Amino acid sequence: MRPLIWSALGVAAVCAAPAAAQVSPKFQDTAALDRAVAAFAGRPIGAEGGARSVVDTRLKLAACPTLALSWRTEAHDAVTITCTGPEWRIYVPMVMPAPVAAPTTPLIAAAPPARKPEPVIKRGDPVTIEASAPGFSVTRDGVAMSDAPVGGRFLVDVNGAKKPVQAVAVSAGVATLPGWGE
Repeated sequence: MRPLIWSALGVAAVCAAPAAAQVSPKFQDTAALDRAVAAFAGRPIGAEGGARSVVDTRLKLAACPTLALSWRTEAHDAVTITCTGPEWRIYVPMVMPAPVAAPTTPLIAAAPPARKPEPVIKRGDPVTIEASAPGFSVTRDGVAMSDAPVGGRFLVDVNGAKKPVQAVAVSAGVATLPGWGE
């Protein structure tokens, strides 16, 4: 007897479900929203100044008796659709006009490109590093690890040193330590 009661309740529940679905409130027609936006903007969907695309049909918005449409910003980048009955709001993005390229102005007087100074010391050149002050003078010999113009800094591989030494080019084959005679 019990199984019969349960199956009768199951059939009643299945039959009642469609009736309950019919009584539930209607959803807002998204095609009507598309038409309202097109009328508000004065442009069709996809056209410049019109909606970028249709309102998403998956939206299940409560049916609204009165819609209010307005621009989201002064740039007219989106339309705001508002319903105050059942309260909801959506934004519909608009197709913005392509930016206008600024007019180009001719160059009055272009400066010639700056020339790179010629190196006085080239990579692989033998270099003498000098540092002196009144009463003493120190010199070391090494090999330039890069090119350098007069006043340019470069690294020197000094015999017997673990790391290269930074130097400032003075003339061909002659350099000084930074801070000594710059």
